[in-house]
Amino acid sequence: MAWLILFSAGLVEIVFALSLKYNQGFTRLWPSLVTMVSGISSFGLLMWAIKTLPLGTAYAVWTGMGAVGVALLGILLFKESADWYRLLALTLVISGIVGLKLTDTH
Repeated sequence: MAWLILFSAGLVEIVFALSLKYNQGFTRLWPSLVTMVSGISSFGLLMWAIKTLPLGTAYAVWTGMGAVGVALLGILLFKESADWYRLLALTLVISGIVGLKLTDTH
C-alpha cells in the first residue's frame, strides 16, 4: 500500500512541476491553484508513504519520478531536446528507481 501511495505522490509531483510552467509566476489563477493543491497533495502523500517506507528510498523514488516525468513531458509538450544523452540519463534514473524498489524489504 505504501508503494501505491508513493507512486501517487510521484504522479502528483509531476502535475505540480508542470503547473509551475503554466502559472507564470503565480499570475494566472487556475494554474496557480493547481500548483498549490498539487504541491500540498504531493508532500502529504510522501509524508504518508514514509510512515512505512525508508525515508531515503521514498524520497529518491519521489524525486526521480518527478524528474523523469517532467523531463519526458517537457520533450512531448515543449519540444525540449530528446537527444540520446538525455534519454540515456533518464534511463539511468529509471534504473535507479527500479533498483530501489527491488531492494526494499517492505
